[in-house]
Amino acid sequence: MGLLHRVRRARLAGMVIRRLRRAGFADARYDARGFRVRFTAHGDDTPTILELAPLLAARGGRRRERVKRFVAGLAAAPRLPQTWAEARPLLRPVLRGGTPGAPLSRPVLPFLFEYVVIDQPDTMTYVGPEQLARWEVTNEEVFEAARANLSGAVLHGVAAQPVVVRFVDNGDAYWTSHLLLPHWLERLTDQVGGTPVAFAPERGTLLVTADGSDHLTALFTLVEEIYTNSSRPITPMAYTSDAQGCPVPYPAPPGHPQHRAAQRAQCLLAVHEYTRQQSHHPSDAPPPTRTDPPPDEMSTPDQPSAEAAVHGHATPDGVPEAAAAAPAAAPAEAPAEASAEASASGDAAVMPTTGPAMADLLLVGSDDLGWRTRAAWPRDEPILLPTADEVQIGSEVRSWASLRRHLTAAPDLSPPRWAANRWPQR
Repeated sequence: MGLLHRVRRARLAGMVIRRLRRAGFADARYDARGFRVRFTAHGDDTPTILELAPLLAARGGRRRERVKRFVAGLAAAPRLPQTWAEARPLLRPVLRGGTPGAPLSRPVLPFLFEYVVIDQPDTMTYVGPEQLARWEVTNEEVFEAARANLSGAVLHGVAAQPVVVRFVDNGDAYWTSHLLLPHWLERLTDQVGGTPVAFAPERGTLLVTADGSDHLTALFTLVEEIYTNSSRPITPMAYTSDAQGCPVPYPAPPGHPQHRAAQRAQCLLAVHEYTRQQSHHPSDAPPPTRTDPPPDEMSTPDQPSAEAAVHGHATPDGVPEAAAAAPAAAPAEAPAEASAEASASGDAAVMPTTGPAMADLLLVGSDDLGWRTRAAWPRDEPILLPTADEVQIGSEVRSWASLRRHLTAAPDLSPPRWAANRWPQR
């Protein structure tokens, strides 16, 4: 992410935060890494999440008036539903990585969880335990109702040869969430020309093609580019259906034509999710710095309509290695994002550092030799290691298997980490 883009994001966040606080949302805070704002509506206990990416997508005049109307709409929005009858039709499932706080969730894929949100015209609010208690329903009832509210759209027609189907979301269709519906992906077999393989690189994009098609190689490259450059990434991995019709990682064992691509995508997702986890851990958070508020500047896009466009081929440009490794470089960008967050939220207090630091997870390897993850343990001091293929201890690289017996599972961390007090001796 370039400097000018980070400045634009910070300006937009600052504008929205100030407008929200003037409207009475005193707890509004900017999540720089997620590029979204969290605030709690009056009379509600669960924070509302406002995605900022759609507001940044287009340029145009009358910017201040647009954001003024936008925030005014939030302030006038109805409160969260108080009864199960009111809430049930508004629930939607969403597929996400780790999310701070304690919203209702359940694991569905490696590093990914199913959450439930309350879908309202301008905002979505994650459902938490307090809503379940108020509505007097169980976790399973909420997940079941949310899935039932998806359209379960089915494409018509039959593809004469393997094609790529791209579902474009306007924010209401929840296309990536359809992967959670049992057997939904299987029903696209005729439309894509073979056993469906799906990609969900970001919240507004779902790509599906046929297994074994010539499109897969290009799609892995395209999806990685979308994922690493998105402000709302989900996963660079490919998925298919198991015997029960549930999504599973696309199987590409050694010798498979897509083995290296699938291996790299899996490593990229691990690096991204562990880096996201670091950003919310007090011991790794860089101290924010106060800057003067940026001038009010933003743009509001014209929302595209949801559609499923069928493409007969996919020939994306190659992704430079520097761009492809963006998730692994995220820690280097953290200070700049943290400064932007401090500017947007108006908070200058230094976060306390408590407990051992969380180790970085890096992507290493090549297409020729294979891809793997490496945890970095540069100093002989207590640390929380991510699960990795190998660990660099000082200047020495050791396999995870050789270190596992020296590590203790750290409690209450997702994705999991492993505690160690000192460098183990051979």
